[in-house]
Amino acid sequence: MVRVVGFFVFWSLMNDALKIGILYSTTGPYGSMGRDARDGAEFALREFAGSAGLAIEPVFFDPHADIAAYLEGARQLLRSGCRHIVGTITSAARKEVIPLVEKHDALLWYMCPYEGFEANENVIYVGGCPNQHLIPLFEHLIPRYGKRPYLVGANYVWGWEMNRLARELVTNAGGEVLGERYLPLEETAVERIVSDIEQRRPSFILNNLIGPSSYAFLEAIRLLGERDAAFRPENCPVVSCDLMECELDDITPGAALGQLCAASHFDNLATPENAAFKARVAGHFGAGRRTSGVFASAYTAIKLCTDAIVTAGSDDPIAVRQQLYQASWPTLFGPLVVDRETNHAALPFHLGRINAENGFDVIASRAPLAADPYLTGRNKPASPRLRVVQ
Repeated sequence: MVRVVGFFVFWSLMNDALKIGILYSTTGPYGSMGRDARDGAEFALREFAGSAGLAIEPVFFDPHADIAAYLEGARQLLRSGCRHIVGTITSAARKEVIPLVEKHDALLWYMCPYEGFEANENVIYVGGCPNQHLIPLFEHLIPRYGKRPYLVGANYVWGWEMNRLARELVTNAGGEVLGERYLPLEETAVERIVSDIEQRRPSFILNNLIGPSSYAFLEAIRLLGERDAAFRPENCPVVSCDLMECELDDITPGAALGQLCAASHFDNLATPENAAFKARVAGHFGAGRRTSGVFASAYTAIKLCTDAIVTAGSDDPIAVRQQLYQASWPTLFGPLVVDRETNHAALPFHLGRINAENGFDVIASRAPLAADPYLTGRNKPASPRLRVVQ
């Protein structure tokens, strides 16, 4: 306790604020997610402001979806005194800034679902990896819809790796991938892919597209379902691991109705933590503000970061990491544990179905899963724990 108090007195005497970098793109193909993540981070910092006598100053940089600008943004944040950066949405952006974060021995707090096969001592992963989203998703889908999916994805690491893992899951289940196609970011010409899907008639469709590509695809599949009942969501769902509440208003009304998405958080979750959180969010943003997965994860990343700094009595990344490993932290996701071997958080799995109000109805859930980013099987639960709600 003396050490912590001394830390606060030091900062007070310096009449300076501890700085945390916020690195999100609020424009471009994933701008909706970036804006919601930034709102979640700002909300967490607002709640923290003035607590425990410690002042924290957020330092913002918006790279506007330019990969090169992410590197420049991280450089400016680090030079300004930030030892912690919360941000980046895509894996391409995360991988761009990691070498610079390593060079400065800082911490990047990453809070989006990603494709796994990464663990870095300078990154805290608050977003899910495949054993926390894709694998339980397929465990739900294959018994109900069949094992002959069609895979679509953005033409970069997220799409490639997620579809590669999906192929392995389907092959191990004795199934067959009927097709696999990719689109550049922001490409919306989806007609040829949809025509191929119509001909091949898969059991379900895994959608790893991003932003406008994903929205155009969902709209085209909706039209296909109107022509052919076999492609309606109840018969051949489009399933995603990266579609958020904050994006649904960007899609033609009704076009995504009934489709499915896996996430560690949905606005409609019926938990005490979420009820309290939504009440505080409404008090700040106004009634009706939805909290997407990226909003919740960015909020949680900031909360973990600030709580660990307070507990450690220092913003030194090594001290902060050690504090993270030593406790179960109360969060919106429930008690949260960060694995010291991988720097990944244990996270719950939820499956949501898009409803007519542009939200998600939670139809299945699983208790927090310890991350296994390299799919070694070391954290595989002894028995399935999927709880189907409806």
